[in-house]
Amino acid sequence: MTGKDIIEKYIKFFEGKGHKRITNSPLVPIDDPTTLFTSSGMQPLIPYLLGEVHPAGKRLVNVQNSFRAVDIDEVGDNRHTTFFRMLGNWSLGDYFKKEEIPWLWEFLTEELKIPSERLYITIFEGTEGVEKDNESFEIWSKIVPKERIFWAGVDKNWWSRSGVPANMPVGEIGGPDTEVYYEFDNPHFKGCKGKDPVTCECGKFLEIANSVFIQYQKTEDVFKELPQKNVDFGGGLERLLAAVEDKSDIFKTSLFEPIIKAIERESGKQYKGNENSMRIVADHLRAAVYLIDGKVVPSNKERGYILRRLIRRALDNLGHAHSASSGQADVENIISAIVAECAKTDKSLSQNFEEIKNVILQEQENYKNVINVAEKIIGGADDNGTKQISADEAFKMYSTHGLSPTQIKSLGYIFDEQKFAGLMEEHSKKSKTASSGMFKGGLADHSELTIKGHTATHLLHQALRDVFGNELHQTGSNITSERVRFDFNLDRMLTIDELKRVQDIVNDKILENLPISFEMLPLQKAKEIGAIGLFDDKYEGEVKVYFIGGGSTGSPRPYSAEFCGGPHVDFTGKLNSFTIIKQENLGKGQKRIYAKVT
Repeated sequence: MTGKDIIEKYIKFFEGKGHKRITNSPLVPIDDPTTLFTSSGMQPLIPYLLGEVHPAGKRLVNVQNSFRAVDIDEVGDNRHTTFFRMLGNWSLGDYFKKEEIPWLWEFLTEELKIPSERLYITIFEGTEGVEKDNESFEIWSKIVPKERIFWAGVDKNWWSRSGVPANMPVGEIGGPDTEVYYEFDNPHFKGCKGKDPVTCECGKFLEIANSVFIQYQKTEDVFKELPQKNVDFGGGLERLLAAVEDKSDIFKTSLFEPIIKAIERESGKQYKGNENSMRIVADHLRAAVYLIDGKVVPSNKERGYILRRLIRRALDNLGHAHSASSGQADVENIISAIVAECAKTDKSLSQNFEEIKNVILQEQENYKNVINVAEKIIGGADDNGTKQISADEAFKMYSTHGLSPTQIKSLGYIFDEQKFAGLMEEHSKKSKTASSGMFKGGLADHSELTIKGHTATHLLHQALRDVFGNELHQTGSNITSERVRFDFNLDRMLTIDELKRVQDIVNDKILENLPISFEMLPLQKAKEIGAIGLFDDKYEGEVKVYFIGGGSTGSPRPYSAEFCGGPHVDFTGKLNSFTIIKQENLGKGQKRIYAKVT
């Protein structure tokens, strides 16, 4: 059974349970300023989990491409990846625990044929103000022997956008979850602190499925039951395949096997004995391929910085994985292997192969130049081929120039590695805190001005296309109550006259007070009417299209038609006015406009 087979079985299974398949949201969110990347299938659906009516109904299912930057430093073990495919099904105030748990068990044991005796369950043990999840226990105890059911605390089996209950603000929703673990037939690693899925840390148990029951809302004093109780299931494809194939190392599954073999060929080394390095190479270059396909380019900021870090860390570990006699490993052949495998489920990767390859190879050349610059900044080595530098200098080479500790040492620099590790740990904590702040559940600010700004991006997008043609398209946005930031492809800066022309077009449409509405349309129909959006051909079904002035049929012809999740104002006149503040050059044919609405 392949990864593609699992996806198809999963979608078919839940469609048979009355679920509507929804599209895979872009890996790089267009209209969500709270997060850099889509990190779960749940993330784009939070407005609907909070009570907004979803046009596709109350039962939803999809497979979401996801990326988690906070897991970069975890990659290298047998189970962590930064990029993954998340299988998800949701109930928006429809079914609950008594349906979800048996369905989950049926899918795992009957559809995927995972041996039931290898599966272990964890359930929320309760905390102050929230009862034990006895309902889930009662359901599971009729399916699984009680000795394979374990209780776990808020750090393991509780979900909210803000984390554990103590961190939740008043009004926040959350709830317990139940998780399914697969037990591999291998001994616990030396030093493992536990013998069950709650306490084991060595990888003998692998979490493969997680159903969250969003049933509570925090008040000033207690948690109250929600009138709309939701189910949010998530299961990583890579981990499910590891269980199906009984591979305790996910990098030995059929999803990664061709990639690892390419790394072995190009490095002149075997996977055994070089597992850590090759896992990093495989994961990071695979993630980089998907980010570049999402139009991210290496830079020193935000998404571009993470992409740059992925590529450079992969190059460092590729160098570590190959012997000096084998020469420089051919990165292009590894990229080819990644695209060949991943394009089985993501066709756009093969279509954009040349662009993906060139971005990575160019970054490889840039990295070589950075190393030369860093050497000149700090100075050459001593006569014995080494040079003592401070931990702060070494960290600057890491944080400013992107050089890893391994790379710094291979240039002959000696530094206090313990102090450097402390600086790295502090940096990692700050990065995770920032990432946590960027993703407070994936829900953008829904204040009046932010919603106006969201609508303004649609007008700005179309106005830019009016001036520069339909080859221009949006590549990103960040919308707050203070301003709109809009990124797009253009190979030059706009002139003052062009900026004014675009601004005037937007204000004219505001003065016309055009109506704004949305329709759920078949994907092909949305394309035929010229709706702008990041459509994914491998997903069938309907998409949500917002129209400014008109609709999909009849007259008048809409000024703008754009694939979007919302929300928006109902008439353009509510924007009052639109002012372009400044423009920026992002490099590589990418430009940015800052604007303000009132």
